Amino acid sequence: MTELPHESIRDVRAHLAEVIERADREDQATVITRRGRPVAAVVSIEILRKYQEWEERELNRIIDERMAERGPGIPLEDVISETLARAE
Repeated sequence: MTELPHESIRDVRAHLAEVIERADREDQATVITRRGRPVAAVVSIEILRKYQEWEERELNRIIDERMAERGPGIPLEDVISETLARAE
């Protein structure tokens, strides 16, 4: 995976329009850090929508798998945790 640019909150505040422009025009995400620790990211709306679509497909796939097993019910929290773990 390609390393994303990291910028501190202070730096992003100084040129937020440029960070948004990079996300929008170049599809380049920027990781925002606080005290050197990643805390957020600026991504294009298209990347966010694609992620949300993927997440929904994965949840539905896992639900379908579990329903086909005909075993005891699985809490939704477990399904979400498993989906997120598979994304890592």
